[in-house]
Amino acid sequence: MSSPFKLPKITIVTPSYNQAQYVGATIESVLSQNYPNLEYIVMDGGSTDGSWEVIKTYESGLHHCSSGPDQGQYDAINRGFHHGTGEIMAWLNSDDKYTPWAFQVVSEIFSTLPEVEWLTTLSPIVWSTSGAAAYCGHRGGYTRRGFMHGENILEARWSTLGTLQQESVFWRRSLWERAGGYVDTAYKLAADFELWARFFQHANLYTVESPLGGFRQHGNQRSVNQVQEYIEESRQILKRYDGQPAGAFKGAFKKVLKDYVRLPRSVRKLAVKLKLKDPHRLCVYSCSEQIWQVDEI
Repeated sequence: MSSPFKLPKITIVTPSYNQAQYVGATIESVLSQNYPNLEYIVMDGGSTDGSWEVIKTYESGLHHCSSGPDQGQYDAINRGFHHGTGEIMAWLNSDDKYTPWAFQVVSEIFSTLPEVEWLTTLSPIVWSTSGAAAYCGHRGGYTRRGFMHGENILEARWSTLGTLQQESVFWRRSLWERAGGYVDTAYKLAADFELWARFFQHANLYTVESPLGGFRQHGNQRSVNQVQEYIEESRQILKRYDGQPAGAFKGAFKKVLKDYVRLPRSVRKLAVKLKLKDPHRLCVYSCSEQIWQVDEI
């Protein structure tokens, strides 16, 4: 990858357990970025389905890989991050994938916009079982207040506006350390949601419209089979951080503003003025100036 931007070191951790059918495509989605300043770490939990044999075929491109019993996915992620030193961090589960341009977009934004401490996409992808891009959604933006009012819980309630897709979230190590430097293993399913809650205590979330990654939906996964348990843990986490769902009027107005970033600026300014919406921070590329900028809308 050639770039006029300074390329920060990126640390990616993949926790793996019995995903031999998919883990190769996951690893390839990382290594095929051809990102020259990458630490890629794969932590296998002692798979018995051939996953480790697949992982070993990519060993030359990995910063670290190991296989053995662990205390679950989030324990593997924590142990994986202990092997990394990158300025930018993320994890990718062993059946999911990044888009081919993800690291270039992420590295350029973090390099040129020091105010960005964590970043995600407004256009999350869902991969089919075979790995095709089956769906690309659109989110209206994320804010600290909206998150604490339950806008991003994974449930089909009228007041929710869409989740933060874990596969598309990247953050600075400095934020990770200020937020404690760990994924909370006390949560079986929603430790990602708890980490976002902690991040929001320290920094605003910035977004980009370009898709960065996607969730492969094949049915045999906890996030599908145990979705109600995930939702319940998310509610507990909100309560832990003194969050609560918005009232009926504000919730209804926010639903109207689901495609907030696509509305006329005058409407967005009015929503902010009436305190029905906090400013959303979108990273946009200026073709005329050839630089990334923040549009606060």
